[in-house]
Amino acid sequence: MATKVTMEALSPTMEEGRLVKWTKNEGDPVKSGDVLAEVETDKAVMELVARGDGVLRKRLANEGDASPIGTLLAVIAGPDENIDALIGGAAATATASAPAAATAKPAQENAVPQSSDQSQSEAPAPAQPKAATGATAAPGGPGAPAAPRSAAPSAPPPRPAAPPPPKGNGSRPGATAAPGGRQRSSPLARRLASDKGIQLGGIQGSGPGGRIVKRDIENAKATGGSARSAAADRLAAEGDFKDVPLTMIRKTIARRLAESNGPVPTFFLTAEFDATRGAELRAQLLEMGEQYKVSFNDIVIKAVALALAEHPEVNAHWLNDKIRHFNRIHVAMAVAVEDGLITPVLFDADRMTLWEISAKARELANKARERKLMPEEYTGSTFSVSNLGMFGIDQFTAIINPPEAGILAIGGVEEKPVVIDGALEVRQRMRVTMSCDHRVIDGATGAKFLQTLKRYFENPLSLII
Repeated sequence: MATKVTMEALSPTMEEGRLVKWTKNEGDPVKSGDVLAEVETDKAVMELVARGDGVLRKRLANEGDASPIGTLLAVIAGPDENIDALIGGAAATATASAPAAATAKPAQENAVPQSSDQSQSEAPAPAQPKAATGATAAPGGPGAPAAPRSAAPSAPPPRPAAPPPPKGNGSRPGATAAPGGRQRSSPLARRLASDKGIQLGGIQGSGPGGRIVKRDIENAKATGGSARSAAADRLAAEGDFKDVPLTMIRKTIARRLAESNGPVPTFFLTAEFDATRGAELRAQLLEMGEQYKVSFNDIVIKAVALALAEHPEVNAHWLNDKIRHFNRIHVAMAVAVEDGLITPVLFDADRMTLWEISAKARELANKARERKLMPEEYTGSTFSVSNLGMFGIDQFTAIINPPEAGILAIGGVEEKPVVIDGALEVRQRMRVTMSCDHRVIDGATGAKFLQTLKRYFENPLSLII
């Protein structure tokens, strides 16, 4: 029996996937569980496995194609089994998905195409037919009897037919006008003129009857064209821009940011922490051996986890009709990857030692950059941390990852003069900014959480005892 190979939901948030590489060719024998292809999800590159035995009879997607969940990608069947119905059904579905694309044509062949950057809202609305003079709207809405119309004025007498247009276009001898008064030109010439920003009205046609043909457009480009602007010349030049197709992770980032930055009522709390003791602790631990090496980010994650344990109202999700407070603490850390960022999760971070956090964070970061994270490694967080301090950023605001209620943005550690007990000292300082979902976290709640976080961070011995 034939087995359909469809685009599967390989991650909890996946809506479509991009086929990166086929690992089986048509005609190859296949067993259930064999890897058929590599698929880029919204977070990582995953393996698509066979769900049946047989022969890979037909591949219906090309490498690089993006397909929604459930799309038929291939068919596994016996060597002599008839699969025409399956393949034909897939083709019919693909054809029906975009009927407008096959029939949409411009009303006039020489109409100037709308710029791809122009939004649909900027396009002129089609003219509405005017109601007959004296007509009144039917009162009472749909179903109510229409009011009687007043007599329409008699139609004007027909105008005499216009004389046939003279041969030639008057201003340019030999150029024959097409019906409607526009200049005659070949479809290829119109397309080339549109691509190069050349107005047909300024070109002398050399084709039959003065028709503008391809060579006329090419000659107009060589001479600059009478109506061509310098801006159009710059746009037509090679290498002015490069369109980069969206990856699955970039599409997801864009969608998630729109879900957060608009609907979520966010406010920000900024505080400055003293990192001097943390720097001293890091140096002392490193003297004990490479296995004890920790980063400021590791210290922050451990401090955040312990602070969340004292403030469960911050360790929460907004679920529209309720707020869920979690008894376990799972801290996500933002990791920059080639196409954007991903947030692997440190589960039960409050129960991990500082060295366990350090080792696990490095492991997850490496897997994230290699696109090898499994879905269970980047889902299920209850709070997030984002650190740009290593890039020399002093302070920034991070965008909340719904349904989480908060995220902490960590800036760089730098030396600053501060007053300690009335005396001026140079100390290591670090600024943090907490983004809060006001539906879950009030200002005082967020401030108390940062006070607790500061206490743990500025006394790092409390993190290892």
